[in-house]
Amino acid sequence: MKMVIAVVQDKDSNRLADALVKHQFRATKLASTGGFLKAGNTTFMIGVEDHRVDDVLEIIKENCQSRDQLVAPVSPMGGNADAYVPYPVEVKVGGATVFVLPVLNFQQF
Repeated sequence: MKMVIAVVQDKDSNRLADALVKHQFRATKLASTGGFLKAGNTTFMIGVEDHRVDDVLEIIKENCQSRDQLVAPVSPMGGNADAYVPYPVEVKVGGATVFVLPVLNFQQF
């Protein structure tokens, strides 16, 4: 058995949750916040049999698309903020960061 942990952008979370249910995967959703953009994310924890890991990964890939977004950078800490002019920067957001971990024991009460 494996534990698939997928961190996805909030915009993709409902679509992914619906797709997981449609394909009969159970998942626990956790609200999380990204460190880089300080934006809302959703972390999915999905327990899955070894032979179905590729199916889950494909569902995540199909439902979590990366996109370009303009963001205003944060002012530098400790520096002179008077000379700092924040210009929006285009960054790639979305997609998913996925970890697949072995599960040594699983119990449900």
